[in-house]
Amino acid sequence: MVNERESVTAKICAFVRAWHSNRARQKIYDDYLAYDMLGKEEYDSIYELISSGLDGSQQFTREDTEQIISEYFAPIPLSRIHFNESRLAEFAKEKGRIQYVICGAGSDTFAFRNNNADIEVFEIDHPNTQRYKLEKIRELEWNIRDNVHYVSVDFEKERMCDKLLAAGFDINKPTFFSILGVTYYLTLDVFTNTINQIAELSALGSEIVFDYPMRTGEFPHRVSKLEQITEELGEVMRGGYDYNEVSRALYSLGFQIDTYMPPEKIQREYFEDREDGLKAFENVSLISARYTSGYDYE
Repeated sequence: MVNERESVTAKICAFVRAWHSNRARQKIYDDYLAYDMLGKEEYDSIYELISSGLDGSQQFTREDTEQIISEYFAPIPLSRIHFNESRLAEFAKEKGRIQYVICGAGSDTFAFRNNNADIEVFEIDHPNTQRYKLEKIRELEWNIRDNVHYVSVDFEKERMCDKLLAAGFDINKPTFFSILGVTYYLTLDVFTNTINQIAELSALGSEIVFDYPMRTGEFPHRVSKLEQITEELGEVMRGGYDYNEVSRALYSLGFQIDTYMPPEKIQREYFEDREDGLKAFENVSLISARYTSGYDYE
C-alpha cells in the first residue's frame, strides 16, 4: 500500500520544490508555495542535512551542496510533478467537473495554487503526517477551500476506498489519481494492490499517473548512488519494474496506458538545453493510464 510515513525522502522532495522555485532561472515546475509550507526552519534543516553528507560525516561547500541537490535529488520530483499537473490540467479541460485524489499528499500545495473550482481535491495521507500538515496550514493562516478534503488513512488498519467514500468521494465522477514517489519502495504486487483499490473507485475515463524505476539495463553511477543514499536514510528501494509487467498489471485491472515517458523522452521534454546541468534520471519513467473497463456508474 502507499507508504504511510512522513519519510525523510518525502521531506527532501518538498525541499527540492521550494529550492527550485526560489533559485532556478529555467523553471521545470514552479511550486511557489513550497517554501512557505515547509517554513524557513525546516528548509534550512534539510539543506544542512544534505550539506553534512546526510549523516553528519562531512561538510560540503555551498557549491558542492547545490551540485548534490541538482544531480541526485532534484530531477525526479521536478519532472514527475510537472508531468502530473500538466496531465491533470488536460484532464480537467476535457472532463469539466472532476475529482483529484493525491495519494501520499505530504506537503503538496496544489489545493492552494488551484484556481479551478471544478476540481475537487482529496488529499490522502497517514493521520500523523496529515495532522502535521494541517497544523502548518493553521500557522500560515491559509484558508482551506470548500472543495478540498483531507482524508487520513492508517493503511495497516483501514482501506483507502472506505475512507474516501466516507469523505464524500463520488464514484460517478471522473477522477484523476496521482501516486508519485511510491513505487521505488514497493514490490509490483503491493503496488498493484493500490491500483486495484483505485480501479474499484474509478468511473470510466478516470486517469492514474505515477512514476516508477525501471529494472532493466545498466545504469550510471548516480542511480546506484541514489539507492545507497535512500537506504542510508532508512528507505530501501525494491529494484524497479519492467515496462511489460507494469502494462500487464494495469491492463488486468482495466487501465490502458495513454502516455508513456521513458527517460530519454523526459530528458527531451523537461531538461533539454538547460544551463544548470539538471538531467533526467536514467532509470525513471512516467505513466498516465485511463480506466477503460469495469462497471460504468454513469
